[in-house]
Amino acid sequence: MRGPATGGLRAGETAAFFAWGFLASAMSALRDALRDLPETVFADLLESDDAYLLVIDLPGATGETVDVNVAAGKLEIEARREKALPPEFRYVEEDRALFLDAELPLPPDATGADAEGSMKRGVLELRLPKAGAAPETTIPIQDADA
Repeated sequence: MRGPATGGLRAGETAAFFAWGFLASAMSALRDALRDLPETVFADLLESDDAYLLVIDLPGATGETVDVNVAAGKLEIEARREKALPPEFRYVEEDRALFLDAELPLPPDATGADAEGSMKRGVLELRLPKAGAAPETTIPIQDADA
């Protein structure tokens, strides 16, 4: 029987509704964190049935200059880019940051276990499998340009 206390949902439907609401709220936190990245950093978040794919443009960064860790339900990304300044030039304006230090909330159904990362032409791709709680781990980044 449907009733007003659950908005017209049955008991099983109510549990699914609240689980979906929790997941939607957590995903909203991740989307907000992605929006808070510096405006020179572009990121996409994609989802499949079994994983999330986070794609971040980090021009000038390589697999050797990017570190990614999962700890305490957060995705920690540290990246640095190399900039070569020709000796006959000096900076008039410098807007390209040398470092990115970002901490993003991990979706509650994602895990760092078996996560994969690759870096190709300044684009970082992180594949985060869906599962239970995320253990603390470091995600190795393979440099596809090397």
